[in-house]
Amino acid sequence: MKRVALVTGASRGIGAAVARRLAEDGADVAIHFFAAAEAAEAVANDCRAYGGQAVVLRADMRLRGACLSMKERLDELGWTPDIVVHCAGIAHYGLLEDTDDDVWDGLMNVNLKGAHELVKAFAPTMRGNRWGRFVFLSSVWGSVGAAGEAAYAASKGGLNAFAKSAAKELASSGITANAVSPGAVDTDMLSSLGEDDLNELRRDIPLGRLGTPDDVAQLVRFLASDGAGYVTGQAIGLNGGWHM
Repeated sequence: MKRVALVTGASRGIGAAVARRLAEDGADVAIHFFAAAEAAEAVANDCRAYGGQAVVLRADMRLRGACLSMKERLDELGWTPDIVVHCAGIAHYGLLEDTDDDVWDGLMNVNLKGAHELVKAFAPTMRGNRWGRFVFLSSVWGSVGAAGEAAYAASKGGLNAFAKSAAKELASSGITANAVSPGAVDTDMLSSLGEDDLNELRRDIPLGRLGTPDDVAQLVRFLASDGAGYVTGQAIGLNGGWHM
């Protein structure tokens, strides 16, 4: 059966890799972005190369109603996503007491509230079809906490709990909901680290390397597949053994 996927934050990094893998598996893919229009269109072209359709959607997920606006646009195109992958995310580095309210609220709106709005927007149609997949990109910091990243860790910990709660509510309709919790992945979020810090990080990881966006995408593509129909309510670690 032809699937339709919406991937948020898909103009680069993990989101882009997820979009490409879902397209490779035959899905039509809606690629959400906020700022990088040219990069998003490049990802869409990569997806089209697999033979399916791809569209790009711009939305600022810090704002209320962004997910509903994406749904309205997809409705106009006749697209009804049955796979929704929430990769959009904001990180913030700084001491907890120095994190001002606007930064905290914006981060929570994208990382956590965005997941809630996606479920509200797209679960009703999935319920009618008796099939659906939600995958939320979390983080190892959502399980262990992180000094200097309290807002980010709190949002990801909340995302883990949200995935479990959504899974319980949606299971009777044939819809699964899971979180994927990567460790250190070689994306822009690590760009502030110097080579010495990166080497130290690699030494701390039993597999001896950073993760890649495609490592994450391979797990997401499984969770989005028919074969993962009995996997729900999980926050799955993907960190090379860094946190067990």
